[in-house]
Amino acid sequence: MPYDQLGKLLIILGVAIVAVGGLFLLFGRSFFGKLPGDFTYTNGNFTCVVPIGSMIVISLLLTVVLNIVLRIFK
Repeated sequence: MPYDQLGKLLIILGVAIVAVGGLFLLFGRSFFGKLPGDFTYTNGNFTCVVPIGSMIVISLLLTVVLNIVLRIFK
């Protein structure tokens, strides 16, 4: 892969990471962490959150975005 294509890919991935971070700031815990399959255990001052459903949704979204980006550069 030539260096100019690698540079473009890194810039696009960086923009995608910033966009996902912005979505987390906008939506916070209103969407992620409350899906079916997200488990929360609270005992006194201790809280453990296992967001399995949210991780699956994020994984699917990132897979679609990455496939689109890679097809652009193919």
